[in-house]
Amino acid sequence: MAKTKTSFFCQNCGTQYAKWVGRCTACSEWNTIVEEIIQKEEKRNWKQSSTIKKASKPIKITEISLDEEDRINTNNNELNRVLGGGLVKGSMTLLGGEPGIGKSTLILQVALSIKKKVLYVSGEESQSQIKMRAERLNTINTDCLILTETKTQNIFAAIEESHPDIVVIDSIQTLYTDYIEASPGSISQIRETTAELIKFAKETATPVILIGHITKEGTIAGPKILEHMVDVVLQFEGDRNHTYRILRAQKNRFGSTAELGIYEMQNTGLREVDNPSEILISEKDESLSGTAIGATLEGMRALMIEVQALVSTAVYGTPQRSVTGYNIKRLHMILAVLEKRAGFRLGAKDVFLNIAGGISVDDPAIDLAVVAAILSSNEDEAIPQDYCFAAEVGLAGEVRPVNRIDQRISEAEKLGFSTIIVSKFNKIAAKNYKIKVVLVSKIEEVFTALF
Repeated sequence: MAKTKTSFFCQNCGTQYAKWVGRCTACSEWNTIVEEIIQKEEKRNWKQSSTIKKASKPIKITEISLDEEDRINTNNNELNRVLGGGLVKGSMTLLGGEPGIGKSTLILQVALSIKKKVLYVSGEESQSQIKMRAERLNTINTDCLILTETKTQNIFAAIEESHPDIVVIDSIQTLYTDYIEASPGSISQIRETTAELIKFAKETATPVILIGHITKEGTIAGPKILEHMVDVVLQFEGDRNHTYRILRAQKNRFGSTAELGIYEMQNTGLREVDNPSEILISEKDESLSGTAIGATLEGMRALMIEVQALVSTAVYGTPQRSVTGYNIKRLHMILAVLEKRAGFRLGAKDVFLNIAGGISVDDPAIDLAVVAAILSSNEDEAIPQDYCFAAEVGLAGEVRPVNRIDQRISEAEKLGFSTIIVSKFNKIAAKNYKIKVVLVSKIEEVFTALF
């Protein structure tokens, strides 16, 4: 009888060790090394009867023919935008997100609306549970096949029988293969089952969508090599206390990673939000102090977001600085600039900042909107609702230019704003804007223009 071979793997990064160690030398995490059974036998192809292909030969880079990727329209504009135009044939897409955020709902909605034959493989739900969800979505695709299976050999047998155009796996952590003696969800099983699915996708030009669990730290569960193996990594974000969900691309070999998709969770599924400014700007009857509208960019899309600030006298001695959706270090820098360069005494006051709509913004172009909201709350004077801002603030108190300013001005004009305040160092195209463009160079000029 052959001796059972074991090895030790890091559950965080997947690094292999010959013996147990307390700390992983690759990712520096403690107590993540576990022993797993490995089986050194000849690896079979995903297709049992597949013929052995000849090894590819090296060719000159000038002789490689460059064809545009053949994409499949998902009938979901937000998903198409994040993917870069649709699903590329033969691609592997990994979708991660917190439990209950709507990953399975989104992919099932796509599977029911797309005009292709889809094989939806579920290792977590029964066929009746998926049917109940499909009826709630009010969309039925007669070419959507449901399979409840976790063994990859049985999944490939069903694929050979049905010949689907798209394969969905929900989720990759539930799959296992006979070639590895380890429990489903372990490092070895995730790596091996993903490798089999990649081989199938590349050889048959069939796109595969994987749904993945995430850890309590927010990273996708399993070895980090899983994200290196796939072509696209999507992150589905949101707060279960709010109805809005955000889809981001963390990795995309066929498009940009700067694009953003926004959905609204409803009883009938996820609704695509075509105009994100409708959720990022709150409706109110009268002007309130401490709010300002900033023009930001996410990929090719311009968004108008509302910045809310509250400045109050510090009660407990040490002033508090609290931020939601914005970098707190950048807030400290802006407060220091206002204190040193503009003479506003904010060092002894509490400052709370919030980006409305539940999104996080990294664009420095909202710096001026942050400054305006803080000054508005400090002076307790409201900024007119039809004013917006698009500029970066420097350490010397200067208002710096930002990129693609014409697109920001056009978006503000389209949404009905009357005035936009930008840096005078921006090169603005000679267009007849209906919106008034105010050019400033220092924070003092912004204060004068507003108050």
